[in-house]
Amino acid sequence: MTTKTKKFLSTIIALTALLSIIACTTPEPPPAIVVAPTPIAPTVAPPETQEQIAAREMNTAARVTLTEGIELYTKGDYRGALQHLSGITENPAIDKSTQLDALKYMAFSYCLTNKKPLCKQQFEKALKLDSSFDLLPGEKGHPLWQDAFDKAKKGS
Repeated sequence: MTTKTKKFLSTIIALTALLSIIACTTPEPPPAIVVAPTPIAPTVAPPETQEQIAAREMNTAARVTLTEGIELYTKGDYRGALQHLSGITENPAIDKSTQLDALKYMAFSYCLTNKKPLCKQQFEKALKLDSSFDLLPGEKGHPLWQDAFDKAKKGS
């Protein structure tokens, strides 16, 4: 073999080795593109109007009155409960759930003081306010008010 051939073969071998090394290496990944998140402005509720503030305060006061009325009822002061709760049921601006609770406890109070027509009347008002109004499982079947509730529900 001639010197030229040896040089040529050495060059070929070196190039082949270099190409093998290049082929086996992993190329560097392209630089990551970082996208900054779009800043989100915090949502701020519009300020309450004077009417909204008054309604919120009135409903809060009504809930306090309801709680006090239920406490009187629980203590057996049915007359006191009725006096406390009647103001809630007379104000259509008070939220419906508060009115319904007040009407229910007024009905119970009337039934427990043997005033069946007034008991039924409170149940009728509750059903007029919300036709799906119903007694809780622990309240159903009570001998003093179940009949009045059933009659009010039937409309008789």
